[in-house]
Amino acid sequence: MNPEEKRIALLIDADNAPASKIDVVLAEVARHGVANVRRAYGDWKSPHLQQWEAALHPYAIRPMQQFDYSTGKNAADMAMVIDAMDLLNGGSIDAFALMSSDADFTPLVMRILANGHKVYGFGERKAPEPFVNACSLFTYVEGLGQAPNSSNTSVEQRADPRKLRGDTRLVLLMRNAVEAASDDDGWANLSAVGSQIGNQASLDSRNYGYQKLSELIDAIGLFDLKKDNQIVLVRDKRALAKDAPG
Repeated sequence: MNPEEKRIALLIDADNAPASKIDVVLAEVARHGVANVRRAYGDWKSPHLQQWEAALHPYAIRPMQQFDYSTGKNAADMAMVIDAMDLLNGGSIDAFALMSSDADFTPLVMRILANGHKVYGFGERKAPEPFVNACSLFTYVEGLGQAPNSSNTSVEQRADPRKLRGDTRLVLLMRNAVEAASDDDGWANLSAVGSQIGNQASLDSRNYGYQKLSELIDAIGLFDLKKDNQIVLVRDKRALAKDAPG
Protein backbone atom coordinates (compact mmCIF):
# COMPACT_ATOMS: atom_id res chain seq x y z
CA MET A 1 0.00 0.00 0.00
CA ASN A 2 1.24 3.43 -0.89
CA PRO A 3 1.92 5.22 2.43
CA GLU A 4 0.47 8.40 0.92
CA GLU A 5 -2.95 6.79 0.53
CA LYS A 6 -5.57 7.54 3.13
CA ARG A 7 -6.65 4.78 5.47
CA ILE A 8 -10.44 4.70 5.32
CA ALA A 9 -12.90 2.96 7.60
CA LEU A 10 -15.98 1.80 5.69
CA LEU A 11 -18.85 1.37 8.13
CA ILE A 12 -22.08 -0.06 6.74
CA ASP A 13 -25.55 0.25 8.23
CA ALA A 14 -26.78 -3.01 6.70
CA ASP A 15 -30.39 -2.29 7.67
CA ASN A 16 -30.38 0.91 5.61
CA ALA A 17 -28.08 0.18 2.66
CA PRO A 18 -28.47 -2.00 -0.47
CA ALA A 19 -26.03 -4.92 -0.67
CA SER A 20 -26.29 -4.86 -4.47
CA LYS A 21 -24.24 -1.63 -4.55
CA ILE A 22 -21.31 -2.67 -2.38
CA ASP A 23 -19.00 -3.30 -5.35
CA VAL A 24 -19.42 0.19 -6.82
CA VAL A 25 -19.26 1.80 -3.37
CA LEU A 26 -15.93 0.10 -2.72
CA ALA A 27 -14.72 1.33 -6.11
CA GLU A 28 -15.67 4.88 -5.13
CA VAL A 29 -13.96 4.57 -1.76
CA ALA A 30 -10.81 3.40 -3.57
CA ARG A 31 -10.67 6.78 -5.34
CA HIS A 32 -10.01 8.40 -1.95
CA GLY A 33 -7.79 5.81 -0.27
CA VAL A 34 -7.73 2.25 1.02
CA ALA A 35 -10.68 0.75 2.90
CA ASN A 36 -8.55 -1.20 5.33
CA VAL A 37 -11.44 -1.37 7.82
CA ARG A 38 -14.70 -2.81 6.46
CA ARG A 39 -17.55 -3.51 8.86
CA ALA A 40 -21.27 -4.10 8.40
CA TYR A 41 -23.67 -3.74 11.33
CA GLY A 42 -26.97 -5.50 11.89
CA ASP A 43 -28.78 -8.46 13.41
CA TRP A 44 -27.38 -11.22 11.20
CA LYS A 45 -30.11 -13.61 12.30
CA SER A 46 -32.62 -11.41 10.47
CA PRO A 47 -33.70 -12.89 7.11
CA HIS A 48 -33.71 -9.51 5.36
CA LEU A 49 -29.90 -9.32 5.67
CA GLN A 50 -29.35 -12.43 3.54
CA GLN A 51 -28.09 -10.39 0.58
CA TRP A 52 -25.56 -8.69 2.80
CA GLU A 53 -24.53 -12.02 4.31
CA ALA A 54 -23.71 -13.27 0.81
CA ALA A 55 -21.51 -10.21 0.20
CA LEU A 56 -19.42 -10.43 3.36
CA HIS A 57 -16.73 -12.91 2.30
CA PRO A 58 -16.32 -11.80 -1.36
CA TYR A 59 -15.65 -8.22 -0.25
CA ALA A 60 -13.79 -8.97 3.00
CA ILE A 61 -16.40 -7.24 5.15
CA ARG A 62 -16.52 -8.08 8.83
CA PRO A 63 -20.05 -8.67 10.16
CA MET A 64 -20.75 -6.93 13.45
CA GLN A 65 -23.56 -8.73 15.24
CA GLN A 66 -25.93 -6.55 17.20
CA PHE A 67 -29.20 -7.79 18.65
CA ASP A 68 -32.16 -5.42 18.84
CA TYR A 69 -32.82 -5.34 22.55
CA SER A 70 -36.01 -3.29 22.24
CA THR A 71 -38.80 -3.34 19.68
CA GLY A 72 -38.56 -0.41 17.28
CA LYS A 73 -35.00 0.45 18.34
CA ASN A 74 -32.03 -0.19 16.09
CA ALA A 75 -29.14 -1.16 18.37
CA ALA A 76 -26.87 -1.58 15.33
CA ASP A 77 -26.81 2.22 14.87
CA MET A 78 -25.48 2.70 18.37
CA ALA A 79 -22.84 0.00 17.91
CA MET A 80 -21.71 1.63 14.66
CA VAL A 81 -21.37 5.03 16.34
CA ILE A 82 -19.38 3.56 19.24
CA ASP A 83 -16.99 1.80 16.86
CA ALA A 84 -16.59 4.96 14.78
CA MET A 85 -15.60 6.93 17.85
CA ASP A 86 -13.14 4.23 18.91
CA LEU A 87 -11.55 4.30 15.47
CA LEU A 88 -11.48 8.09 15.48
CA ASN A 89 -9.78 8.24 18.87
CA GLY A 90 -7.42 5.39 17.97
CA GLY A 91 -5.64 7.52 15.39
CA SER A 92 -5.23 4.74 12.83
CA ILE A 93 -7.86 6.05 10.40
CA ASP A 94 -7.53 9.06 8.08
CA ALA A 95 -11.13 9.25 6.81
CA PHE A 96 -14.49 7.52 7.09
CA ALA A 97 -16.98 6.16 4.57
CA LEU A 98 -20.49 5.66 5.89
CA MET A 99 -23.00 3.62 3.90
CA SER A 100 -26.49 4.41 5.16
CA SER A 101 -29.61 6.45 4.46
CA ASP A 102 -30.32 7.16 8.12
CA ALA A 103 -30.32 10.76 9.37
CA ASP A 104 -29.43 9.55 12.86
CA PHE A 105 -25.78 9.48 11.78
CA THR A 106 -25.69 13.24 11.14
CA PRO A 107 -24.25 14.08 14.61
CA LEU A 108 -21.57 11.41 14.09
CA VAL A 109 -20.58 12.96 10.76
CA MET A 110 -20.30 16.40 12.34
CA ARG A 111 -18.18 15.03 15.18
CA ILE A 112 -15.80 13.30 12.76
CA LEU A 113 -15.50 16.46 10.65
CA ALA A 114 -14.73 18.49 13.76
CA ASN A 115 -11.78 16.19 14.33
CA GLY A 116 -10.39 17.05 10.89
CA HIS A 117 -11.38 13.83 9.12
CA LYS A 118 -13.38 13.67 5.91
CA VAL A 119 -16.59 11.66 5.68
CA TYR A 120 -17.72 10.11 2.40
CA GLY A 121 -21.39 9.20 2.52
CA PHE A 122 -23.20 6.66 0.37
CA GLY A 123 -26.95 6.16 0.50
CA GLU A 124 -30.20 6.03 -1.38
CA ARG A 125 -32.11 9.07 -2.59
CA LYS A 126 -34.41 8.74 0.40
CA ALA A 127 -31.49 9.83 2.62
CA PRO A 128 -32.51 12.99 4.53
CA GLU A 129 -30.86 16.28 3.55
CA PRO A 130 -29.20 16.92 6.95
CA PHE A 131 -27.18 13.69 6.58
CA VAL A 132 -26.42 14.33 2.90
CA ASN A 133 -25.29 17.92 3.46
CA ALA A 134 -23.21 17.09 6.54
CA CYS A 135 -20.90 14.71 4.65
CA SER A 136 -17.74 15.95 2.95
CA LEU A 137 -19.09 14.22 -0.15
CA PHE A 138 -22.33 12.27 -0.43
CA THR A 139 -23.10 10.06 -3.42
CA TYR A 140 -26.47 8.50 -4.18
CA VAL A 141 -25.90 4.80 -4.84
CA GLU A 142 -28.62 4.62 -7.49
CA GLY A 143 -26.40 6.59 -9.86
CA LEU A 144 -23.34 4.41 -9.34
CA GLY A 145 -22.46 1.62 -11.74
CA GLN A 146 -24.45 3.09 -14.62
CA ALA A 147 -22.88 3.74 -18.00
CA PRO A 148 -22.45 7.44 -18.88
CA ASN A 149 -25.59 8.94 -20.43
CA SER A 150 -27.49 5.74 -19.62
CA SER A 151 -31.25 5.93 -20.02
CA ASN A 152 -32.04 2.58 -18.41
CA THR A 153 -33.33 4.14 -15.23
CA SER A 154 -35.13 7.36 -14.39
CA VAL A 155 -32.62 8.03 -11.61
CA GLU A 156 -29.85 8.35 -14.17
CA GLN A 157 -31.74 10.86 -16.33
CA ARG A 158 -30.20 14.28 -16.29
CA ALA A 159 -31.86 16.96 -14.26
CA ASP A 160 -33.69 19.56 -16.32
CA PRO A 161 -31.56 22.73 -16.76
CA ARG A 162 -34.50 24.89 -15.69
CA LYS A 163 -34.71 22.92 -12.44
CA LEU A 164 -30.97 23.36 -11.94
CA ARG A 165 -31.19 27.12 -12.42
CA GLY A 166 -34.07 27.20 -9.97
CA ASP A 167 -32.01 25.43 -7.31
CA THR A 168 -30.91 28.49 -5.33
CA ARG A 169 -28.52 26.55 -3.12
CA LEU A 170 -26.80 24.90 -6.08
CA VAL A 171 -26.45 28.13 -8.07
CA LEU A 172 -25.13 30.07 -5.07
CA LEU A 173 -22.64 27.31 -4.32
CA MET A 174 -21.38 27.36 -7.91
CA ARG A 175 -21.17 31.16 -8.11
CA ASN A 176 -19.33 31.47 -4.80
CA ALA A 177 -16.83 28.79 -5.84
CA VAL A 178 -16.18 30.38 -9.23
CA GLU A 179 -15.76 33.82 -7.68
CA ALA A 180 -13.35 32.51 -5.04
CA ALA A 181 -11.16 30.81 -7.65
CA SER A 182 -11.36 33.41 -10.43
CA ASP A 183 -8.65 35.69 -11.78
CA ASP A 184 -8.99 39.39 -12.65
CA ASP A 185 -10.90 38.50 -15.82
CA GLY A 186 -13.40 36.34 -13.95
CA TRP A 187 -12.09 33.04 -15.30
CA ALA A 188 -11.48 30.17 -12.85
CA ASN A 189 -9.75 26.84 -13.29
CA LEU A 190 -12.38 24.10 -13.10
CA SER A 191 -10.15 22.07 -10.79
CA ALA A 192 -9.91 25.00 -8.38
CA VAL A 193 -13.69 25.47 -8.57
CA GLY A 194 -14.15 21.83 -7.63
CA SER A 195 -11.84 22.26 -4.65
CA GLN A 196 -13.73 25.35 -3.52
CA ILE A 197 -17.03 23.48 -3.75
CA GLY A 198 -15.59 20.62 -1.74
CA ASN A 199 -14.58 23.05 0.99
CA GLN A 200 -18.11 24.47 1.18
CA ALA A 201 -20.51 21.55 0.82
CA SER A 202 -21.15 18.05 -0.45
CA LEU A 203 -21.68 18.01 -4.21
CA ASP A 204 -21.45 15.04 -6.58
CA SER A 205 -22.48 15.91 -10.14
CA ARG A 206 -23.67 12.32 -10.64
CA ASN A 207 -26.44 12.98 -8.14
CA TYR A 208 -27.91 15.26 -10.82
CA GLY A 209 -27.32 12.75 -13.64
CA TYR A 210 -24.10 14.36 -14.96
CA GLN A 211 -20.87 12.39 -15.02
CA LYS A 212 -18.59 15.42 -14.77
CA LEU A 213 -18.66 18.72 -12.89
CA SER A 214 -18.08 20.58 -16.17
CA GLU A 215 -21.22 18.99 -17.65
CA LEU A 216 -23.30 20.03 -14.64
CA ILE A 217 -21.98 23.60 -14.73
CA ASP A 218 -22.63 23.84 -18.47
CA ALA A 219 -26.18 22.51 -18.04
CA ILE A 220 -27.04 25.20 -15.50
CA GLY A 221 -26.58 27.75 -18.29
CA LEU A 222 -25.31 30.57 -16.08
CA PHE A 223 -21.62 30.07 -16.75
CA ASP A 224 -19.23 30.22 -19.71
CA LEU A 225 -16.75 27.38 -20.21
CA LYS A 226 -13.68 27.23 -22.42
CA LYS A 227 -10.55 25.15 -22.83
CA ASP A 228 -7.08 26.65 -22.59
CA ASN A 229 -4.29 24.11 -23.26
CA GLN A 230 -6.46 21.24 -22.01
CA ILE A 231 -7.39 23.20 -18.90
CA VAL A 232 -11.10 23.88 -18.50
CA LEU A 233 -11.95 27.41 -17.38
CA VAL A 234 -15.25 28.66 -15.97
CA ARG A 235 -16.70 32.17 -15.71
CA ASP A 236 -19.93 33.53 -14.32
CA LYS A 237 -21.84 35.06 -17.24
CA ARG A 238 -22.65 38.04 -15.04
CA ALA A 239 -18.95 38.95 -15.14
CA LEU A 240 -19.17 39.45 -18.90
CA ALA A 241 -22.18 41.71 -18.47
CA LYS A 242 -20.27 43.85 -15.97
CA ASP A 243 -17.38 44.22 -18.37
CA ALA A 244 -19.63 45.23 -21.28
CA PRO A 245 -19.26 48.92 -22.27
CA GLY A 246 -21.92 51.44 -21.25
